[in-house]
Amino acid sequence: MTPTPDEAIDDLLDVLDLTFEGKTEVRVSSTEGVVEDLRDTEGEVFVGRSQPMPTGRVFGGQVLAQCVVAAGRTVDVDDGDGPRFIHSLHGYFLRPGDANQPIRFLVDRMRDGGSFSARRVHAVQEGRILLSMITSFQEESEGLDHQVTMPQVTPAEQLPPDAEALSQIDHPLARHAASRAVELRHVDAQLFPGNDIVIGESQSVWLRVPRALPDDPLLHAAVLAYASDYSLLEPVLRRHGLVWGDPRLRMASLDHAMWFHRPDGRVDNWVLATQVSPSAQAGRGLGLGHMFAADGALLATVGQEGMVRVKQ
Repeated sequence: MTPTPDEAIDDLLDVLDLTFEGKTEVRVSSTEGVVEDLRDTEGEVFVGRSQPMPTGRVFGGQVLAQCVVAAGRTVDVDDGDGPRFIHSLHGYFLRPGDANQPIRFLVDRMRDGGSFSARRVHAVQEGRILLSMITSFQEESEGLDHQVTMPQVTPAEQLPPDAEALSQIDHPLARHAASRAVELRHVDAQLFPGNDIVIGESQSVWLRVPRALPDDPLLHAAVLAYASDYSLLEPVLRRHGLVWGDPRLRMASLDHAMWFHRPDGRVDNWVLATQVSPSAQAGRGLGLGHMFAADGALLATVGQEGMVRVKQ
């Protein structure tokens, strides 16, 4: 049965509500990527479930978002100057995950400095690392302030939800995408079979969670990271006139980087993601993007390289 929008949002919030399992001594083998309980340094361990996927593989954005939550739960430094907000993450996808199994998140407190805190997170299933991420948090401070200008595009309210077109496609991936917690509205033609795709080097997508979320900056940052993985590699396909569902396509995320510029951004309001692919080569494609609040404030910059192969 297809979940209602509220059920999909409740499910996403539940997935991001990690359970603290305790502290442990952990070690990661540099050769096999296998996690063992052997190291001298203590780390916090959190556990979260995975969202079911038609492919059986964990959605990468889910793991990114859960790593953000796990890292943020350990950043409790507050010396009177206020809380510390995530300002960057850099992660590598090392293995696909099983969407039917929970994931453990092992957090190392790498450093707590005067105004910055760094954390390393390993997302682990059955002793093997799925994603390795380093995150950094900073307390708010004054400084130089500028940003790129948000482009003028068709407002979200004048565009149909992607779900309307997706619900008409008889494919399990399309049906799943039509019921996601984060609503998408493409400014440019969606990369679906049968659409009149204009080859170009960039695209813009509106996104939001269509219900009020708690006033938790860490949660909004996590959902922004979650949503950033939806369409960031689409400009690679658009440059070559390719669409989702092309049986020749083989795609997988390799790494993901994100810089959070302003901590007051909310994903229960419209966010515009502008995306471009500066290069594709050697079976890899790079996607870069900016994420703006509807009032034009730059919330985040994001980049992802993925394996993009077209089987002949």
